[in-house]
Order: sequence, then structure tokens, then C-alpha cells
Amino acid sequence: MKILGIEHIGIAVKDLNESSSFWGNILNILHSHSESVKSESVNTKIYDTSRGKIELLTSMESNSPIDKFIRNRGPGVHHVCLEVDDVYLAIIELKSSGIEVLNDIPKIGAEGFKVIFIHPKFTGGVLVELAERPA
Repeated sequence: MKILGIEHIGIAVKDLNESSSFWGNILNILHSHSESVKSESVNTKIYDTSRGKIELLTSMESNSPIDKFIRNRGPGVHHVCLEVDDVYLAIIELKSSGIEVLNDIPKIGAEGFKVIFIHPKFTGGVLVELAERPA
């Protein structure tokens, strides 16, 4: 697998509009778009620095992963996403190294990326997402 760079940092927030003010108005980072990702039960607002993105995440429903995260830990950094050239190859390489992925089959995430997550017990406690850009 080849890591192409940091795609985004996912930040769990209680309210997208309230949190957006800082990223868009104070830091003046371009809001590229908003999206609902049903496979992950999240609504997103994405801010693009042109050298990586900030993805604000809020829960679409109670008991979703983001809702549980906020209840247990409060708002904050939820995950780091690395862009890879081939997510299927990444799954094979990770598993052959004894690394647990949370989903064996990639899901379609925000912006149409194919995504998987690596269990935090293998990454020093950080939830890592690997994402392959759509063709």
C-alpha cells in the first residue's frame, strides 16, 4: 500500500453550524461542501486548506459512532484519515501484518472515497481511516 498523504482530520462536534464559525470565519478556511454520509450516520462540513482537510462530523441519530464518541469523550478529534492508492491492497497488507481493520469491505464515505478504519489498539490509540479517492 502506498500512503499518498493526510486526506483529512475528522472532528466530532455537537453542532455543525456553531463549530463551523471558527474554521470558516476565524481561520478563513474554504468550506468546500457539506454532505450526509448514511453509511456512517454522520453529517459533515468539509473545510479544504488545499493541503489537507478538516472534516466536521455530527451524528445523524442517537447511538451512532459519533454520538457515542461525543457522549464518552466529548467533542474533539475523532480520527485521522490517510489517503491510499489502493484500499483493497491496504486491507490485505494490514491483515497479513496482524492488524485489525474495523470493516473488511470498504464503505463509501464522504466525497465518494472508499474507506476502512484501523482499530485504535494497533495505532497508539488513534482511530485511523484509510481512504481511496474515487476514480
